[in-house]
Amino acid sequence: MKAKGGSRTPPGLPMRLLGIDPGTRAAGWGIVEARGNQLELVECGVLKPSAKLPLQHRLAEIFEGYEQLIALYRPVAGAVEETFAGKNPKSAIAMGEGRGVALLALSRAGLKTMELSPAEIKKAVTGNGAASKELVARMVTARLSLDTPPKPADVTDAIAVALALAQRLPIS
Repeated sequence: MKAKGGSRTPPGLPMRLLGIDPGTRAAGWGIVEARGNQLELVECGVLKPSAKLPLQHRLAEIFEGYEQLIALYRPVAGAVEETFAGKNPKSAIAMGEGRGVALLALSRAGLKTMELSPAEIKKAVTGNGAASKELVARMVTARLSLDTPPKPADVTDAIAVALALAQRLPIS
């Protein structure tokens, strides 16, 4: 399934944005709809292929999941969290593989795509680039008027990516 070219949103209509927290075992995603300064969570979830599958098959399933999400929700732009080294090089490599799949899906759909650093995402959502995951989850919950923080953390992180993207893009 291939989405054709990035859809343009006429002025005054809502703009859907896709945030992705990439991974190879679990990939969080969140769709936020922006209309002016108003933001609303449309849907969110996690793509989680079987851990028993070889890496290439997990990546293929995640890629197909992104393609289905893009075709279903028709976002006009997407953002992916940049890789950070952390303490475990294997985790950074796996995140890089997951990011590659996400970037490929966004590119094939013709979407405007941004790569955002963890600090940039945290700053956009909380005002502090060194904020804790707990503060990010509380601010995501508050900014979208949710009753409880979305779970698992991969989902909350992906929604935070979408919120940061909304701040970066000009919204009609």
